[in-house]
Amino acid sequence: MSGEQVLRSKRVVTASGVREAAVVIREGRVAAVLAPADVPAGLPVEDLGDKVLMPGVVDCHAHINEPGRTEWEGFETATRAAAAGGITTVVDMPLNSIPATTTLAALREKAAAAEGRCAIDHGFWGGVIPGNAGELDAMIDAGVTGFKCFLIHSGVDEFPHVTREDLARAMPILARRGVPLIVHAEMTPDERPPQGDTRTYRSYLESRPRRWEDDAIRMMIELCREHRGRVHIVHLSSSDALPDIAAARREGLPFGAETCPHYLTFDAEHIPDGATWLKCAPPIREAENREKLWAGLARGEIDMVVSDHSPCTPGLKHLDRGDFAAAWGGIASLQFSLPAVWTGMRERGHGLESLVRWMCQNPARLIGLEGVKGSLVPGADADLLVFDPEASFTPEPSQVLHRHSLTPYAGRSLTGVVERTYVRGQRVYTRGEPAPRPVGRWVRRPVTTRPVA
Repeated sequence: MSGEQVLRSKRVVTASGVREAAVVIREGRVAAVLAPADVPAGLPVEDLGDKVLMPGVVDCHAHINEPGRTEWEGFETATRAAAAGGITTVVDMPLNSIPATTTLAALREKAAAAEGRCAIDHGFWGGVIPGNAGELDAMIDAGVTGFKCFLIHSGVDEFPHVTREDLARAMPILARRGVPLIVHAEMTPDERPPQGDTRTYRSYLESRPRRWEDDAIRMMIELCREHRGRVHIVHLSSSDALPDIAAARREGLPFGAETCPHYLTFDAEHIPDGATWLKCAPPIREAENREKLWAGLARGEIDMVVSDHSPCTPGLKHLDRGDFAAAWGGIASLQFSLPAVWTGMRERGHGLESLVRWMCQNPARLIGLEGVKGSLVPGADADLLVFDPEASFTPEPSQVLHRHSLTPYAGRSLTGVVERTYVRGQRVYTRGEPAPRPVGRWVRRPVTTRPVA
């Protein structure tokens, strides 16, 4: 898309609600959102009818794994799949690549691996690990989105978990610089593998109880209160933690949380024994827990839904053995997170404005790009999605654009079809066809320093 053009629809998800409107695009940005009658004469207008025109999805939680474990996933395949799923900005986690993104040198290496290979815009989280506090300022200056830490073994040795003492050194730096700490919130003094028949899903679920999350979240609330920097809990699984999160927010603490499509879609009661493609950490819990997560979203206690796309080679899932103790924990979902969430939303009466808030606006705010990504407002990047919210489809392995086709959404009926995806006004996906040329750029968090109170 070049020059000044207009997309018009009867259903545009604008800052003031869903309405008939025309989005004027100029030089890769949203120039205006107008009533159709107010479009200046002479501009080329494409009428989308009643297809939904909405901001592109911002997925701030994906493991792309390149460099080092590119056989699991890579920037080219991940971002192509993301574009097909309506995602226009993705932020890569600091693991499971080698090296992990815990130093400025490693960040530069990762950025070089991504350059010129991404279908969509992308950012990078840094990592907080024991002993790397001296690297944090330089990584912030380079434009990382923020920093992730684990409170339990991460699954890979090159990204060790932190203690409360490690966080006491790192969190004042992040608070001073105004960047968030995102936390894998499981914590236990006695991490044990699944017991008994490890082909059963029950053995895995019982090995990672809700209290691991609940205890970790309580500790992070205490540290948030002490250091006054933003803390964000990733992939919340335990609904038991919602009262503590709600209390922290009422107190005025800068404390938030996300959940993921798999926690909102699946339930422990219906995961067959041996179904290791559904293993993730924290685990998918019971149906009553799932419904409480939906309720937490509706109340605003959970801010957003992001994919936690964490693929691996099929061999690491040990499909032949179906052994939950041996299998890698992670779910491939980047291409299907939007329709999976929308399917559940429709079933529970949530609308398009909530979809944009949970999957576009709030993730953009977390990564410091509110008003640039995730909303159709003048001056924002023209990251757009043409979406058919009534159409249904059933993903087949041959349609999967991730590096590997293994995903729990294959064969499952989903509602919501991505017709087109635009990044900065350039079409990067048309139903079934990715664009041949990558246009994605590294989008950096604006560099700021907050005054110390």
